Amino acid sequence: MRRHSSFLATLLLLGACHSGYNYPLASGPRFTGEPRVARAAGSPDTLRIASFNLEFALHVDSALATIRAEPALRDADVLLLQEMDEDATRRVAEEMGMRWVYYPALWHYKTHRNFGNAVLSRWPIVDDGKILLPHFGLVGHTRRVAAAATIRVGEREVRVYSVHLGTMVNEGPAARRDQLNAVLADAARFPHVVIGGDMNAHGVGRAATAAGYAWPTENGPRTTKFGRFDHVFLKGIASPASTAAGTILDVHGASDHLAVWTVGLLR
Repeated sequence: MRRHSSFLATLLLLGACHSGYNYPLASGPRFTGEPRVARAAGSPDTLRIASFNLEFALHVDSALATIRAEPALRDADVLLLQEMDEDATRRVAEEMGMRWVYYPALWHYKTHRNFGNAVLSRWPIVDDGKILLPHFGLVGHTRRVAAAATIRVGEREVRVYSVHLGTMVNEGPAARRDQLNAVLADAARFPHVVIGGDMNAHGVGRAATAAGYAWPTENGPRTTKFGRFDHVFLKGIASPASTAAGTILDVHGASDHLAVWTVGLLR
């Protein structure tokens, strides 16, 4: 009992110490850009999608080396990044020849940089926004967000979200479901949707499948030491085969997460 009380007291003390300054407005801060040399996208009937949490964007050189070495990342039409700042996002986008939009959730006191999510696209970005997710973290009182972008793929528009849900320490399963449901609610008005990122859990994906989404990254190896937490969900986009999704097993020290990828057919 004494040990349990001490643990709770420690959590309460940590919770009183903020990890960063939350950005409370859905309007921003907002960062976006176009590459000096844009690389052509693939077929308008096919989307190659990848997601990569870069761990505070601490090792961008290693991340770029991984991207260059892995066709599933190098040739992605859509790349979703988490735990980014604007400079790291710009570097990756320029290297990839991709358009980009980035929304930080907060200014992080640990890194003294912004901390948030980005969407990179080979197709034009015609609209974007930030989704403020419900619940504040118990430790650090931080708030998570999703970066959203509407991209024009040929004649179709696809709504894309880069998501980073709360950690196991900060939120319980019900809170993470609430956070993903907030993204699903925003996406309900779009026929073609990609939701991807660091879900900080595996089972939360059932909220997406209950809403009619395919879950091509459901099975596979752990993407963190705690479990398979990084995923992509698709609506109005079919997976052509069971082999059209995978995990990058060696990210060369770029992150504490592995990257995941999938290929979808627009229907």
